[in-house]
Amino acid sequence: MEVKLDKQYPLDVDAARAWALLTDLKATANCMPGAEITEQLSETSFKGGVKVKVGPAVAQFGGTVDVIEAVAAERKMVLRGKGADKGGSSASMDLTAIITADPANPAHCVLNGQAAVIVNGKFAQFGGRMMVQVSDMLLAQFVENFRQTALTLPAAEGSPAVAVAPAAASAGEAAAPAAAPKAPVVAREINGLAIFWALVKSWFGGLLGKKA
Repeated sequence: MEVKLDKQYPLDVDAARAWALLTDLKATANCMPGAEITEQLSETSFKGGVKVKVGPAVAQFGGTVDVIEAVAAERKMVLRGKGADKGGSSASMDLTAIITADPANPAHCVLNGQAAVIVNGKFAQFGGRMMVQVSDMLLAQFVENFRQTALTLPAAEGSPAVAVAPAAASAGEAAAPAAAPKAPVVAREINGLAIFWALVKSWFGGLLGKKA
């Protein structure tokens, strides 16, 4: 079963810091609940895994992520990931991620992502619609963690994030540096029951809305 995703997420962080985080695959993977990079195989190939928890049971997916293309001038990253669990389920993903600056506000940017995900095995039985809903939920968590983590990175000198406040500049004083935000605490495994319950509530909410 194949699922295609095309998403845009506005971020209140400058494009330079968002790109710096995106090119750090280990840090970026840590923004996704349950995911981590465990080993660097080469300059462009990494080994990692994803943990999924359903009640007391924990499933472990292992696989690799390869950087197919990284274009700094375009802030464009193309990745290919594939993995499998011991139960015979497997998945692969081709992802293109692009960071675009916001012309109206240089302190903001947009994270654009296009992905084609192929799932085989027991997880394919959930169907494309539910897979899209689950993906949307996980991506929303990832983007929020990505945003918070990017804000903890030091801003480049002269960037909008470190511009001197007007009041301080007019008084000839240096603006006091703001305290850096703390990195988010990310769950070490995906909670399958929590996702299922959220989908059930969403389904009932939509059903009641239609009846109303």
